[in-house]
Amino acid sequence: MLPELLPRPPAIEVNEYRARREALMAQVPANAAVVLPGAALVTRSHDSEYAFRQNSDFYYLTGIVEPDALLVLLPGREAGESVVFCQDRDPTMEAWTGRRLGARGVEREHGIEQAFENTDREVQLPALLEGRELLYLPLQDTEAQGIAEEALAAAQAGLRRGRAPLKGWLDVSALIHAMRLIKSEAEIALLRHAALISAQAHVRAMRASRPGLFEYQLQAELEHEFVWQGGSGPAYSTIVGSGANACVLHYIENRAVLADNALVLIDAGAEFELYAGDITRTFPVAGRFSDAQRTLYQVVLDAQERAVAAVRPGATLADIHQGVVEDLTAGLMALGLLEGDLQALIDDQRYRRFYLHSTSHWLGLDVHDVGTYRLDEQTARPLEPGMVLTVEPGLYIPDEDDIPAAYRGMGIRIEDNLVVTRDGHENLTAKAPKQVAEIEALMVNK
Repeated sequence: MLPELLPRPPAIEVNEYRARREALMAQVPANAAVVLPGAALVTRSHDSEYAFRQNSDFYYLTGIVEPDALLVLLPGREAGESVVFCQDRDPTMEAWTGRRLGARGVEREHGIEQAFENTDREVQLPALLEGRELLYLPLQDTEAQGIAEEALAAAQAGLRRGRAPLKGWLDVSALIHAMRLIKSEAEIALLRHAALISAQAHVRAMRASRPGLFEYQLQAELEHEFVWQGGSGPAYSTIVGSGANACVLHYIENRAVLADNALVLIDAGAEFELYAGDITRTFPVAGRFSDAQRTLYQVVLDAQERAVAAVRPGATLADIHQGVVEDLTAGLMALGLLEGDLQALIDDQRYRRFYLHSTSHWLGLDVHDVGTYRLDEQTARPLEPGMVLTVEPGLYIPDEDDIPAAYRGMGIRIEDNLVVTRDGHENLTAKAPKQVAEIEALMVNK
């Protein structure tokens, strides 16, 4: 029986991309230009490439998914403030690799005011930038750096003819990333769908799990569901860590056999229309938690549920993380894995032997999405409606002699995706079971 197909949410409308470009231009001086390259194809081996994935910032402003494109924003330009350079129409290449939009297609389908094919770029780009005194570019991008240097050389050459001097360039990334931090309703709909696909995939993996399978076979179940539901595949490298492999935070080998008495930690999410899901669930390979597994799992789950409940406008990720640290440290003390005074253990960071990472990160077009976590060195950023984040506490117990044998080599993490609402939050990944009874009932009755 084939899996049920979920209804797809609507695509983001052209007008939303246009509004984003206008909002960005409103933040730069009238004599400035924004230059933003898209992504290029990357060689995988010899003459084959990796599957193309557009640069997230470029996509956020255009919705264009073709490689080798360039966006130029020119505030106040009468002939059009938004200009895109794109791949040339080429019937021979299109016979091999598929339709290209071409300049007219970019204008028609993406609401760009003027477009040129890349064969015209060498002549047209300097002309577009002439007279602009400031350039805003992603300074970490080598192509953007080259464009800035060429523009500087052209401006210096034109000084004798009375052209305005190029005063310099600034990084545009921070401006775009601050915009991306607050998601629109259309973006949240896509994230909700990516989360739902991801949740169904985790349910499918739980139902498929049994001793003797390999970790990569659960990976195959997950990634089949991602693509079956219209996703492009995983939003990041799928983690399927059984037994002590779960204690390796970014374990991606996925080659071990699933043992009868082991837990398996799966950290996996679908990418849908470039938006990411990101779920972690931990469950017993054979469907039943042992007493020690259930006890340690409940410590993580209690901390995770209290952290989820704390997500609301005005809260900070720093405070949520501190609450998790307190809960996990108290739980470790109750199990005899830590001894001493609770606050002293926290102050000395002795809990970090078992909990190594932060509790949350932003989520969006990138799985570790952009946007700062602090307003300044002293002030954590308060949560606002439209922010999307993960909550993912975990405990990773080393296989060492001073650890009680029942807990050695046990790794547990539980992760949900939340959108901040005006009165609290929405859990986008609630359909992935995480209660002990839910997991056991699902796996026993599969």
